[in-house]
Amino acid sequence: MADLKIPNLNIKPDKYIFKKKLNLRRKSKRRLFTESFFLFILSVLLVYLNYLIPNKNLLLQNLPSTFIKSFVLLMDLFSYIYEIFLVIFIFVSYFTAFILMIGAFNRLFKVSKRKSKQIVYK
Repeated sequence: MADLKIPNLNIKPDKYIFKKKLNLRRKSKRRLFTESFFLFILSVLLVYLNYLIPNKNLLLQNLPSTFIKSFVLLMDLFSYIYEIFLVIFIFVSYFTAFILMIGAFNRLFKVSKRKSKQIVYK
């Protein structure tokens, strides 16, 4: 009987799960005014910072060629990364092969030096 689960009919459906969490109050005029003032100040600051940038027209004219150069440099980077990983793989594979050869010769040496089991009676 403890495993019997009776559905609870008092649970509200999840259709309006976030409706109560919304802030439905309006902002006061003073708060709206201060927010708009801060937005205006921020926009003026951004325009001023853009005004301070020298040679804007030249930068905008060179933008397509800059993208092309960046793409070429990115492709060169990927080709160099491929070569670097290839060289690392070569060194790691030679080192692994060297370790395996030493292990094989060591095992052959131990097998050839092994004496037959001698039973020692005391």
